[in-house]
Amino acid sequence: MRTVLAVLIFVATYAVVAAGRVPGLRIDRAGAAFLGGVLMVAAGALSLDQAYAAIDFDTVALLLGMMIVVANLRLAGFFALVTAFVVGRARHPLQILAGVVLTSGVLSAFLVNDTICLVLTPLVLDIVLHLRRDPVPYVLAIALASNIGSTATITGNPQNMIIGSLSHIAYGDFAASLAPVAALGLLLAFLLIALLWRSEFAWHLRLAATPPPIRIHGALIAKSLVVVAGLVAAFFAGVRPAEAALVAGALLLPSRAVKVGRMYADIDWTLLLMFAGLFVVVAGIERTLLTPEAVRRLAVLHLNDMPVLGVATALLSNLVSNVPAVLVLKPFITGLADPQRAWKVVAMAATLAGNFTLLGSVANLIVVQRARARGVAIGFWSYFAVGAPLTALSILAGLALL
Repeated sequence: MRTVLAVLIFVATYAVVAAGRVPGLRIDRAGAAFLGGVLMVAAGALSLDQAYAAIDFDTVALLLGMMIVVANLRLAGFFALVTAFVVGRARHPLQILAGVVLTSGVLSAFLVNDTICLVLTPLVLDIVLHLRRDPVPYVLAIALASNIGSTATITGNPQNMIIGSLSHIAYGDFAASLAPVAALGLLLAFLLIALLWRSEFAWHLRLAATPPPIRIHGALIAKSLVVVAGLVAAFFAGVRPAEAALVAGALLLPSRAVKVGRMYADIDWTLLLMFAGLFVVVAGIERTLLTPEAVRRLAVLHLNDMPVLGVATALLSNLVSNVPAVLVLKPFITGLADPQRAWKVVAMAATLAGNFTLLGSVANLIVVQRARARGVAIGFWSYFAVGAPLTALSILAGLALL
């Protein structure tokens, strides 16, 4: 009976996380994950102490610290400054597209892709609308490049943070393996967008790109960049990522320029709650159903074959989203002959799969919602026309490189 209840709770939780809502109820993904975790304890799948132990606080701490760092950069005007710098030197729409792809991809590699999408979308829209360009390809470039760029490092996105914590892969080792995949993916994104919107990027077009005026706080930018430089250096030096991120975030809290409440407002507390709930839900299903014996019996899935694992991860990520997919795959990965290589394949496929459809990642939804608020509509099929082939090509490239 306990196993049946655990399975029902797991399926119901993942269904809501995948759909994002429950008809007739005002509950979101975070609420569903929290409710699912509590029900796992109530059903006896886990004790309360086991539920506490199931939460990977390294992942939660790493994400929290990175959110504080990004909040300071945003409030200081750093992202507006970077965007204005790139666009101010563009003399052709292709140069703007290249700048958007590179800015979104590179920043997302280190500063969490969801937050980069949240910050960059209104800035890029301001510029392309000011220049009277078609905003759709540039907005799509933010989402696609953000997902791809975040593949490169452990701190690029939430699922990579989980993988980094579970696998104990060194930050430099992870980046050395996956940064080439991200670089190739960004090139593919640029080429596909330019090809599909040929009229927007015709060779004869010329621009006098004068970005709108921006407001920055120079002292806070300088302070934040010094902390970020130290943070990235600590990552590559082998400092535990969660510890480095917490120290960096804490150092940025004291400020004469910005009230700490404005930094707290930029923290996605609901995402942290969702993570905690999902850790407990997955632990409950592991203890009741996905026991080591059961996992061994599922060897017929051939997940030790890296192409099979990559395709399975991509499919699962599009069914239930990438973070839940990574957590579900954990018991299967730990028993493989080369789990670290397998985790890199999972990180690559789960992240790049987010580009397949408009609903494939939170980053996509952030971009679309922020664009819609400015009167720019991006339809499902407009996104799919570039996202689907890009996903297939980038995952194939990633499997070849890995």
